[in-house]
Amino acid sequence: MRTAYSVETVRTAERELMARLPEGALMQRAAAGLAAACAQWLGRVYGSRIVLLVGSGDNGGDALYAGARLARRGAGVTAVLTAPGRTHAEGLAALRRAGGGTVAPGAAEPLIRRADLVVDGIVGIGGRGGLRDEAAVLAEHAARSRAAVVAVDLPSGVEADTGELSGAAVRADLTVTFGTHKPALLVDPAREYAGSVRLVDIGLDLPVAPELEALQHADVAALLPSPSAESDKYRRGVVGVAAGSARYPGAAVLAVAGALRGGAGAVRYVGAAGDAVIARFPETLVSDRGPRQAGRVQAWVVGPGAGDDASAVAEVLAADVPVLVDADGLRLADREAVRGRTAPTLLTPHAGEAAALLGVAREEVERSRLTSVRELAGLYGATVLLKGSTTLVADAAGGAVRVNATGTSWLATAGSGDVLSGLAGSLLASGLSAVDAGSVAAYLHGLAGRFASGGAPAGAHDVADAIPDAWRDVRGQPPALSGCALHRGG
Repeated sequence: MRTAYSVETVRTAERELMARLPEGALMQRAAAGLAAACAQWLGRVYGSRIVLLVGSGDNGGDALYAGARLARRGAGVTAVLTAPGRTHAEGLAALRRAGGGTVAPGAAEPLIRRADLVVDGIVGIGGRGGLRDEAAVLAEHAARSRAAVVAVDLPSGVEADTGELSGAAVRADLTVTFGTHKPALLVDPAREYAGSVRLVDIGLDLPVAPELEALQHADVAALLPSPSAESDKYRRGVVGVAAGSARYPGAAVLAVAGALRGGAGAVRYVGAAGDAVIARFPETLVSDRGPRQAGRVQAWVVGPGAGDDASAVAEVLAADVPVLVDADGLRLADREAVRGRTAPTLLTPHAGEAAALLGVAREEVERSRLTSVRELAGLYGATVLLKGSTTLVADAAGGAVRVNATGTSWLATAGSGDVLSGLAGSLLASGLSAVDAGSVAAYLHGLAGRFASGGAPAGAHDVADAIPDAWRDVRGQPPALSGCALHRGG
């Protein structure tokens, strides 16, 4: 599992470590890791042209010491000093002893244009707001050059704790971060500016509880439900799906498709699209008598394509089992009814739906995704899965936010969210917590999107069909030789 910690936590850990080390040792560790990453990216250090963009903080010192190491290996290294009177003195002296030079920002453009590598050490993790005008110009020169851009700890101009962008920022090809990931490296929109991320261990002693968590294959594999020899369809869990309408029958079909592939033993469908569901999935238990009389379930999914059927939403929210609310259900759900529930509740809005629930503009949610998901979880007293290029899952109790980036932009297709809802609801029914169900579903859904698209357009039904392959991949098993994998191959 990857974890990320706040600036305050990182700085506290750094101070504690520096108190136990010789002066300057921690910066030398960071610089050694940075120089190694730059050398690996370049492939051949000798004769390469490197430009350092150096600010006044420790990131500038890291860049200068790393530049000195690379200069001693035969690179031509020039530092652009954005704050000459406040440059890290020892780092600058080390660079000059190694044969490196310095220039003012006004003379940097031709050097950056010819460079093989640009190292961004303008602003550290404590920076606030976008880059100042002079630094923004340097970032623009780097973006227009042929050089690879390596950011020190974090791309300059992004907000470390939130991943927000409030102005110009450096767009890196590689970010070399020290000690731990920072939230901005995992959360959009800043994550897009970080490029590939390389973590350098510098010996920080960090607390057990991070700000963010990002599951990996092993974490997801450990959470996936697996039937035992004694399992039957009811012991594996039954998920109810109250979705679809005469106008949107496809939403019901897709939600059921996701639910059938999510590990539960059976799916009960309630709604106006029963004929469409049973025609596509004859194993579904279909009812037209409403959620209250549909039969026993271990979890409910309500809302996809439901139109204006508020009664079904109210009945589901009154049930004493875990509930997932999506799409139209988010609009129809009474906030106090959600807050009053004692069983787990998982809300799954996209940015537009989250904005409507919070009473803000969509742009505000997209700009401050981490803040928005936490606020929404607190407002509704529920677990919230905020969909997007990075999916965020926040618990109302205020624990670590889960971050998922397994998806692909091809998942931005009609019905994809319905499949995700059914998948997450099935995981709820199999016994996972709301946070785990949302996180695992997002992870599998993202992988399935990649497998289904292969870099080309794919429909939501293709994503549903690819979930078994994603499940097998997480468990280290080969794709099936029949079924959806063979079907997609023709």
